[in-house]
Amino acid sequence: MATDDLRKDLRAAVAARQELGPEYESEIIDSFLDKLDRRDVQRRAGLAGPYGEPALPQPAPVRRHPSRETDPGGLALAIVSIVAAIPITAIAANLMGKFGVLICWAGLVGINYARAMARRR
Repeated sequence: MATDDLRKDLRAAVAARQELGPEYESEIIDSFLDKLDRRDVQRRAGLAGPYGEPALPQPAPVRRHPSRETDPGGLALAIVSIVAAIPITAIAANLMGKFGVLICWAGLVGINYARAMARRR
């Protein structure tokens, strides 16, 4: 995709070739290719855009807070925790009583809390 400046330069090179004749053809082509090389160097150095236009300053990336839309794993962990909590609670209550239920739920809450804190960093 060529810009207007590039098109003007090419038209000028063709017009100069027509006026000066074939004996200056190699110099005209070399001059045009030098302009293209300079634009390429500027673009690679970040001084110009991809088609020779001045480069715009790039804004710093915005760090967004992870949400449910961008992190579906948090919702999945919560659902799995609730589903797993049902049999774990029944087993703990049968074997250890209220203290066992408290330990199991503390572990489930701890896992979800650790996941939430890890996502905030």
